Amino acid sequence: MAEQKALLKTLAEIDAIITESHIVYTSGKHGSAYVNKDAIYPRTALTSELCLQIAKEFQNAGVEVVVAPVIGGVILSQWIAFHLSALTKKEVLGVYAEKSEGPEGFVLKRGYDKIVSGKKILIVEDVLNTGGSVKKVVDVVNGLGGNILAVAALCNRGAVTTSMLGDVPKLYSILNIDLETWDEKDCPLCAKKIPINTAVGKGKEYLRKKSS
Repeated sequence: MAEQKALLKTLAEIDAIITESHIVYTSGKHGSAYVNKDAIYPRTALTSELCLQIAKEFQNAGVEVVVAPVIGGVILSQWIAFHLSALTKKEVLGVYAEKSEGPEGFVLKRGYDKIVSGKKILIVEDVLNTGGSVKKVVDVVNGLGGNILAVAALCNRGAVTTSMLGDVPKLYSILNIDLETWDEKDCPLCAKKIPINTAVGKGKEYLRKKSS
């Protein structure tokens, strides 16, 4: 618990966790807080430290390949694979799934499909909101014959469960944050005419649509 509080304090100091604001999320819902993963990645020491924590959780699981959805997840897959390789003294590969125009939503290109086939896989993501992107990656990896051991995330802010991700064996997240959200029509912040935050989330797009 003390470690969680210390981490939350660190993330708040770098604006990776924003509170007391008026946010529009990708889902279209509104809320007062935001997990700004983009504030983490420029800080390589912090990113490495967080990925090491995930790697330690799975160092005895036999992970052979770490897979992540683009974009932010790519950084995580590299760092976590790096730390797992150091911890296990075995090479663990890090690859990523790219967005696809097809119904599957994501695809493994560049020969990565052959890398995950038949291997023990850890799927990683930065922030779990609905789990939709990760579920698509899970489906792709399963379709290629990968053996998914678990899904890991920096933050689970949507109360996402293993069943929501396609019944994966395990879900681990460093932080679990419950952020209250509202539909636009029920948003108390809108009722109070509190300005929309346009620096993060979908606030800028929301205001553009409202004005048009």
